[in-house]
Amino acid sequence: MKNLYIAEKPSVARQFADVLGVKGNAGNGYLESDTAVVTWCVGHLVTMSYPEVYDPNLKKWSLSTIPFIPTEYKYEVLPDTKKQFNIVAGLLNRDDIGCIYVATDSGREGEYIYRLVDSMAHVTGKEKRRVWIDSQTEEEILRGIREAKPLSEYDSLSDAAYLRAQEDYLMGINFSRALSLKFSNVVQRYLGMDRCVIAVGRVMTCVLGIIVKREREIREFVKTPFYRLVANVGEEGQTFDAEWKAVKGTKYFESPLLYKENGFKERPAAEQLLAELKAGEPEAVAQAVERKKEKKQPPMLYNLAELQNDCSSFFKISPSDTLKIVQELYEKKLVTYPRTDARVLSTAVAKEIGRNISGLKNFQPVAEFAQGAMESGTYKGIAKTKYVNDKQITDHYAIIPTGQGFGALRSLAPTALKVYEIICRRFLSIFYPAAEYQKVAMTLSKNGEKLFANFKYLINDGYLKVAANSFSKKKDDVKYSPEFIARLAKIKKGDKLSVQGIDIKEGETSPPKRYNSGSLILTMENAGQFIEDEALREQIKGAGIGTSATRDGIITKLEKNKYISLNKKTQIVTPTFLGEIIYDIVYYSINGLLRADLTASWEKGLEGVAEGQISKQEYTDKMTTFVTKYTNLVKQIQNQNGITGVFDKTKVFYAKGGGAQKKETRATARTGAKAEKNADTQ
Repeated sequence: MKNLYIAEKPSVARQFADVLGVKGNAGNGYLESDTAVVTWCVGHLVTMSYPEVYDPNLKKWSLSTIPFIPTEYKYEVLPDTKKQFNIVAGLLNRDDIGCIYVATDSGREGEYIYRLVDSMAHVTGKEKRRVWIDSQTEEEILRGIREAKPLSEYDSLSDAAYLRAQEDYLMGINFSRALSLKFSNVVQRYLGMDRCVIAVGRVMTCVLGIIVKREREIREFVKTPFYRLVANVGEEGQTFDAEWKAVKGTKYFESPLLYKENGFKERPAAEQLLAELKAGEPEAVAQAVERKKEKKQPPMLYNLAELQNDCSSFFKISPSDTLKIVQELYEKKLVTYPRTDARVLSTAVAKEIGRNISGLKNFQPVAEFAQGAMESGTYKGIAKTKYVNDKQITDHYAIIPTGQGFGALRSLAPTALKVYEIICRRFLSIFYPAAEYQKVAMTLSKNGEKLFANFKYLINDGYLKVAANSFSKKKDDVKYSPEFIARLAKIKKGDKLSVQGIDIKEGETSPPKRYNSGSLILTMENAGQFIEDEALREQIKGAGIGTSATRDGIITKLEKNKYISLNKKTQIVTPTFLGEIIYDIVYYSINGLLRADLTASWEKGLEGVAEGQISKQEYTDKMTTFVTKYTNLVKQIQNQNGITGVFDKTKVFYAKGGGAQKKETRATARTGAKAEKNADTQ
């Protein structure tokens, strides 16, 4: 009997084949030896069927046929991959196959991909084991095979995967049809479109809501000018800034002239104080001097969201591009599994971490730091630090370099090489000491008013020398000369310090910043920030909007639907007029789809199913009740034509882009049918 190994992608299957010594012609759709067969799924081979497969009458969109809630879901083989499905199904049912090793990606979606194939191929009477690995190194693949558990131990994860797909299907079908039937004609006429499909989804619509709300906060923000007074204290060439503040016991404390304690609403008031401060001797007296050391610890390791955020900032690439790059690094054995939410290592990995560090001596940009970490021996105690925590790991630990695969470095594009470098530097940083700063806080008195100085300087760079990327511009961290630092160290209470000058600094309050693709990913990961109720926030702690594997896809889908714009150079995300119209339609019909807490609670629920804490039936009941309730509510809407008055309020901000908007919305219409079936891919 032979063992059958099923990977998710051909490239991964080749890695398994190499490790197992299986050779052959991959053009057959599989590789075979005397003891093993290796094949692959090329991603999804099976999909959920459209409603018309259940009943031909459901092909036509009608309010009378929704809510559509199947009692049993139907699936079908994707036409484009039917050939590979038939190959895999044939292998699964071959008489000489004894044990099936499922080696699709180690996560919810990978589980779903195999289970669909298994179900459609009607596989029975075979032993099935699950290979769960964190990297594609030879040692890890062999360990995964050796320690493979019965597939049945992952049934709860499979249930969660099926429920996620069913939930997105139900919302996509029912809500997109209901809203389109009620509002598409209104939108068509309003925008002069040929056709309109209103595509909504569990995660996609919530993310659209986050983007639109931020844009509207920016529009509604009213800038407030304020005027601060800042003194330049010390000797010429050796000075520091001290800012005036109105504190208790001083003339302007709680004055209505103030914007805040450190500034005035109007310039004349600031000028009046400036004249008062400049009067008399050009000196200030030190009333209090505090010095203390501050440590800055190395940051936590990368998970996918943090890496996508940094890559958006450093390289101006989208989350999708980051995922493609880190997936390539994973498949070339350079880094561990990328689709992870964890930012820590497991205890088991910590015991062997010296191999990862030592291997990096072969990567020139960080070789000296890898050598230093090995020589210091700090890695031996890493398990006792905050960087190792088994409780914070669900499927996979943080993204770290494997310390292997260096033969592939020459094949990497320049940006991919930089991404690998920042992963290596973040990893090695945790084996170096904290950076140390000397903080100085001074309170100065002049003419009865108080000036405050707060600054710090670096006294030990610690891990910072490891974290400094080779491609970044070198920052000059030495703001103060040794002579100046020595002088600062001598200042004590009662000393008189020369005031070189005092200036009025005009400023203004700033609106919230627009999201870039990276900060949006982090916002999706940390959905709890939008929840005011502390108990609920704690309840869904750790649950984000979407998953690490699919958040980038949601942004891509919104962009493809022309609901948002993503600036390729800056990665700044803004809504389109159509996107704001969709937001308003949902707000006045199924506004729960815009709530981050509700979306995050669904994701938390799916986690509960995966962990066996919530039953499949319990989640199904909640899901179908929600879909049924809100589909019926939309069906009852009668005043949909009145919503154009809401659109008018937004229209003024897009007055110049009308032609482009029509072009965009026509493109959206063409993708409507697909969007309806599966508005999210979570």
